[in-house]
Amino acid sequence: MVFVTGGSGLIGSFLIPALVAQGHAVRALYRRQIPRLVGAEQVEWVEGDVLDILVLRRALEGVTHVFHCAGLVSYAPQDEDALQQTNVEGTANVVDACLDRPGIRLCHVSSVAALGSAAVSAEQAPGVAQELTEDAKWDLGAEHNAYATSKYLGELEVWRGVAEGLSAVMVNPSVVLGPADWERSSTRLFRYAYNEHAFYTPGNINFVDVRDVVDAMLHLTLQTAVSGQRYILSAGAVPLHDFLAQAAACFGKKAPSIAVPDWAAEIIWRAEHARSVLTGARPLITKDTARAGRKSVVYQSQKVQQATGRGFRPLADTIHWCCQNVKQNSVGSGVVVVY
Repeated sequence: MVFVTGGSGLIGSFLIPALVAQGHAVRALYRRQIPRLVGAEQVEWVEGDVLDILVLRRALEGVTHVFHCAGLVSYAPQDEDALQQTNVEGTANVVDACLDRPGIRLCHVSSVAALGSAAVSAEQAPGVAQELTEDAKWDLGAEHNAYATSKYLGELEVWRGVAEGLSAVMVNPSVVLGPADWERSSTRLFRYAYNEHAFYTPGNINFVDVRDVVDAMLHLTLQTAVSGQRYILSAGAVPLHDFLAQAAACFGKKAPSIAVPDWAAEIIWRAEHARSVLTGARPLITKDTARAGRKSVVYQSQKVQQATGRGFRPLADTIHWCCQNVKQNSVGSGVVVVY
């Protein structure tokens, strides 16, 4: 029996059908409504929230493996408390519920954001990308955004569980790409390309196909007994402009052509912050998102490739797959609904 949190998210929505296809008995947590997924009728759905420890403890009865995919991704200042609750307290609850049932094996979905960033040496040439591995150390004295901090603290809860005897692995995906509701998460990048926006920010994007994420999670959790390890899941890095240009071309749209300089981005995020304070609306761009691409970072994934014996899909294949699925599910004038 496998238990999954975050079944309505991008990773969970592909993980659950994969588990069902492999013949596993699946139990999954949902909050408002049961997600529309392939094989959803074969899943035992449990209504609740990762903040409800009693629901989690009951849900883990008879369970052998847990995939903790539930998490909040946000860079909006209004969500700092929610990030702490979902990504830290929620993870602590999952860990505690697992510890109450000896023998359970946990796979926790973290993020490359939890790795922090490497220190720039005096000898490092400007513009040269920093390369980070799973051994990257979190700099307690550095400035980190609320999302990264919440994912790091969530990982600490899993490490605590391992110290108390829990068998657990962690995966740290970069930007996960896949066809989904393009009003949410990374899939908004495809909406941006589809709508032919003219502007883009300089910098790179590290990416990974959601199918590769699911394959790695299944292998590490169900086919190995390794514990107390984390694995970066990232297929590579490309300039953001190149990504948007490829996505736009796949849609038959015009690629963005105007680079936003750093000084303009600084003005924009400040203006958006003021607008959000006055109106209560969420900012379209924040300080963290405006500055995200300035540090050129490449996440190394040799560890997981050695552990699984598998590589990653190339970006062109992922973009083509995503765009085709978005097109097939489009309704009305550019409104897209994907499940």
